[in-house]
Amino acid sequence: YFRKKENISFYRIGKREVEGGLNVPITTEYKKGVVCIQLEGELDMNTVALFREKVDFALAVHGANKLLLNFAKVTFIDSSGLGVILGRYKKIIMLGGKIVVVKLPSQIERILDLSGLLKLIPVYATEEEALSSF
Repeated sequence: YFRKKENISFYRIGKREVEGGLNVPITTEYKKGVVCIQLEGELDMNTVALFREKVDFALAVHGANKLLLNFAKVTFIDSSGLGVILGRYKKIIMLGGKIVVVKLPSQIERILDLSGLLKLIPVYATEEEALSSF
């Protein structure tokens, strides 16, 4: 469910409507030719659509094929979250680019490892280290 009112986006999540689409913020920045995304909270079935939309929009606006995901403040990820990460990985690879993850909490790292995503996506301790890897 999505509607716009006076240049503000609203998304229906469960029984409540949330301004901007999420009760957790997604920050998008462009640094040194890399789209940098920072997510707070949960990456689950309630948040993946907006996450995908924001990432794809940022990549298109900047014409970028490099993506940095900062998961320092991510508290939970489910299979739909894993799926959206894999989808962005495939998109970036098709564009001839690279995707990296930084500041991965141990519980999220374990889930990404069990899913096999860490075999595809490198993890860095800091954003600076990750940016220098591109």
